[in-house]
Amino acid sequence: SFKARPSGRAFFLFTPALPSGGSVNLLGIIRMAARLSSLLEPARISLHLESTKRTAAINEVAKLLEGDPNVANFQGFYNELLARERLDTTCLGNEVALPHARTEHVKKIVIAVGRSDTSVHFENCDQHVRLMFVLGTPKSNPGDYLMLVGSLCRLIKEAPQREALFAAATPEAFIATVKELEDKILGPAK
Repeated sequence: SFKARPSGRAFFLFTPALPSGGSVNLLGIIRMAARLSSLLEPARISLHLESTKRTAAINEVAKLLEGDPNVANFQGFYNELLARERLDTTCLGNEVALPHARTEHVKKIVIAVGRSDTSVHFENCDQHVRLMFVLGTPKSNPGDYLMLVGSLCRLIKEAPQREALFAAATPEAFIATVKELEDKILGPAK
């Protein structure tokens, strides 16, 4: 069926029929898969990065994923993360970066967050970054990865939303802030 977004742009909502005669609302599935808050864990969030240089800061945040059961080979993942960073900047602007790798070294999407009290200099784009999301995703799952990145971009688009993330005092408060922003932007989780 055809729907109009509040922005005026149209989109199609595909609701496939099930053998039982019911249907599935894929938009609801997409909303669930694209929730950053469902992937965040307090142990994978550092709110006071010590490193001020890009590669050292990426390492500091990526190490939060070392030992994660969904990271099959941490060194392989980390090497691909750095290789991707050398290809092109992962700065999103507004003091946010998304170092990421699509790799065979992770079983499911994994994410770690680092926040700097001062900033990290990303010399490859001459920007200073205060908030970094390090993301690993299986090569076999580009759809969920793209939905997650889209959700993240909507989450950090407006200055008040970024400021709320910069202000969270604890990893738990950071996750609660992300969830609150997602509910506001994407609608309540089902």
